[in-house]
Amino acid sequence: MKKDLTRQQYLDLYYYMRLNRAVEDTMVKLFRQNKIVGGLYSSLGQEAISVGTAYALEKKDWLAPMIRNIGALLVKGVPPRDVFMQHMAKYDSPTKGKDGTSHFGDLDNLHIVSPISMLGDLIPVMTGVAMAGRYLGQKIVAMTWIGDGGSSTGVFHEGLNFAAAQKAPFVLILENNLWAYSTPVKRQVPLENLADRAKAYGVRSYIVDGNDVVAVYKTAKEAVDRARAGEGPILIEAKTFRRMGHAQHDPAEYVPKDMRAYWEARDPILLYEKFLSAQKLLDAQGKKEIGEKMDALLHTERDFAENSPMPPAEFAAQGVYCSGDDCHKIRPKWEREKAEVMPPKSSVEAVWTVEGFGAGKGSSGGIAPIHFGDTADAMEKAENEEKLAPKTPPKAVIKKKPAKTAHAGAGSRKARR
Repeated sequence: MKKDLTRQQYLDLYYYMRLNRAVEDTMVKLFRQNKIVGGLYSSLGQEAISVGTAYALEKKDWLAPMIRNIGALLVKGVPPRDVFMQHMAKYDSPTKGKDGTSHFGDLDNLHIVSPISMLGDLIPVMTGVAMAGRYLGQKIVAMTWIGDGGSSTGVFHEGLNFAAAQKAPFVLILENNLWAYSTPVKRQVPLENLADRAKAYGVRSYIVDGNDVVAVYKTAKEAVDRARAGEGPILIEAKTFRRMGHAQHDPAEYVPKDMRAYWEARDPILLYEKFLSAQKLLDAQGKKEIGEKMDALLHTERDFAENSPMPPAEFAAQGVYCSGDDCHKIRPKWEREKAEVMPPKSSVEAVWTVEGFGAGKGSSGGIAPIHFGDTADAMEKAENEEKLAPKTPPKAVIKKKPAKTAHAGAGSRKARR
């Protein structure tokens, strides 16, 4: 880690990582008290990724978290009470108790798109968000996360190709935590670096230590700046380890003990505390004050969540089907002048030539419009052959016409008679 952020930025990263872990520790207690509805997923050991990447975004940017990205929600401004109430299916939760876990968003204020359970589907969705922002001239960047297992889904590849073809201002964080549920990463993909998957689509990529929050932040900040500048989508592979099972019901006994011990020694918060202490950015008193501030906040937030009512029974039938204006007004929200996006002003000149496709001659002598990669086209080969040809032209051979005989002439005259 290098010391070139401001003191406040360093402490922000520390605060959000600790808050991420404290929020999840609180929810484990709620889960064991049977107050959590549905599953509970842990990001223990992966806090540096959610916090470091989301911290690189600007307020106007958009993100779409997955189930292990509560840290990103906290960085974006979601209060812990919303996270608690959402998991507890309370009426005051963002979805009014209609959904659980982290399946909620905030389109109007915080620019958060709700998670999608089908892994990989957020990639084309957030590519569309990025394209919409560019279309409106907003200079935004869209970001989402995917796991090592999710990178083997079809929509991961379709979405990444779509983002590349559109040169969308989009950043994809690939969290390689070594386990897709109970399947080790080496059993599901024959690659050492999953970032290599980006090469097939012409997408730039980075590989970063996912347990080094400063490295994660700097890498993400560079990627976000490049995407915003118009360089297209970027993939970041963050190498880390999922220290808990897939969810609370999974004891993860399939994980080798020595592997777990190795990664527990590389806890991202402990590593960062050592760095902050060495750089004289955090002492024992400062650490204590942050802890007390966090405890007071979470006590208040948990009390609010626990005292929030459950949804009334009659609410179960509401919002299932949208019936029109009594549900919400369905109207186009024109962000630009309507005339600007309707024909004929929206028309663009048709372009039929594609940059990068040559127009050399094929072996048959006709036009071969396709030229692949670094393979020399037919015209280039012909030019090279001409350059290598002998400079002295070969001597011309003159053929003599055969002499006419009298017999032949007579035969000709006889034929004309």
